[in-house]
Amino acid sequence: MDHYLPVILIAGLASLGMAFMPAVSKRTGISYALIYVAIGMLTYLLTEDWLPSPLPASNNEVTLRLTELILIISLMGTGIKIDRSFSFRNWSSPLRLISIAMLLCIAACVLMGILVLNLALPAALLLGAVLVPTDPVLASDVQVGPPNEKYKSETRFALTSEAGLNDGFAFPFTWLAILAATMGLQSESIIHWLGYHLLYKIAAGIFLGWLWGKLAAYLIFNFSEKHKLLKPTDGFLAISLTLCTYGLTELLHAYGFIAVFIAGLTLRHAEKTHDYHKELHLFTDQIERLLLGVLLIFFGGALVSGILKPLTFEMGIFAFAFLLVVRPLSAYLSLLGTEIHWKEKLAISFFGIRGMGSVYYLAFAFGHASFGSESQLWAIVAFTLMLSIVLHGLTATSVMKHLKINMPKEPVPE
Repeated sequence: MDHYLPVILIAGLASLGMAFMPAVSKRTGISYALIYVAIGMLTYLLTEDWLPSPLPASNNEVTLRLTELILIISLMGTGIKIDRSFSFRNWSSPLRLISIAMLLCIAACVLMGILVLNLALPAALLLGAVLVPTDPVLASDVQVGPPNEKYKSETRFALTSEAGLNDGFAFPFTWLAILAATMGLQSESIIHWLGYHLLYKIAAGIFLGWLWGKLAAYLIFNFSEKHKLLKPTDGFLAISLTLCTYGLTELLHAYGFIAVFIAGLTLRHAEKTHDYHKELHLFTDQIERLLLGVLLIFFGGALVSGILKPLTFEMGIFAFAFLLVVRPLSAYLSLLGTEIHWKEKLAISFFGIRGMGSVYYLAFAFGHASFGSESQLWAIVAFTLMLSIVLHGLTATSVMKHLKINMPKEPVPE
């Protein structure tokens, strides 16, 4: 059966529902991600023959490209909406999270993968690399709001900026797993990884993102002021900047995820209080939610179509331990010594939401190497994502509301 028209219908209904989901989530206190996954499960249980296979292993390239697209759009929106100017002091919490907490999480995953799940080293390393990024797509309930908010929330800022940074900074570890699976962790491959995948790709991604952000800021805020007929009025320029930045950066073999986030951040802080940033953010947010609705329905379909069949008791324990022990403990330890209130430290540590980044990295790795345990890794990641959507989706609204009421209001640091 031709699946084209049913997919078009699903896309239309998903985008229609997304127009109302923020209000529904606010009233019910339930994340719309949880609602859409449930809809996807029900849809595939009732109309499986009408729809294409939702299993990522059956559509690895489609899975890779769709998650890649939504991630870069989300990263641009994330960069644009962050009010806080960059400095090592202002950004100490996310920098600690993407360094100390990330490395602790990867190390714990590798150890548990080998000792508890009996995975080979490359597969255990890949599992750590794909689970460590927090998600800019599914974490909207715990992120900062639109540009130019008056007051700061350290919890929202830390989680937003962490999600913006670590989708790119986790990439070297995915490559390390690929190298381990293809070449082995010999001195030659490790030196290549350090010089190329770790140092060059990160540095080039940061520089190219900054360059594109500066260029876009000049065209939008300086050049257009001199030539009134060329003054931009549409938010889709954010998507244009996203695609240009990502495309050029990847062509130059650097990390496009890092570049897109840095470009958005650079553009935002060129004219920090300009109202046009709200237009840019609004457009990226709308496109992101449209794609997210469709992807969540397919993810829900995958949950009832066999992706969890290889799941074992040990895998389930691993997922619970990662979300409830490894991530919270690693993040809390990384924040020791900061002036952040203990309640906010707990919230930051708990809300390490997993999502589309994990799906992307797994699909990417499977397109470059054979790990011998593909179905098991898909099952673990899918179960972890499902748990994250449920646990965080049911608690995010109430926890954020509690912090908003009980934490003192302070202006956003310059």
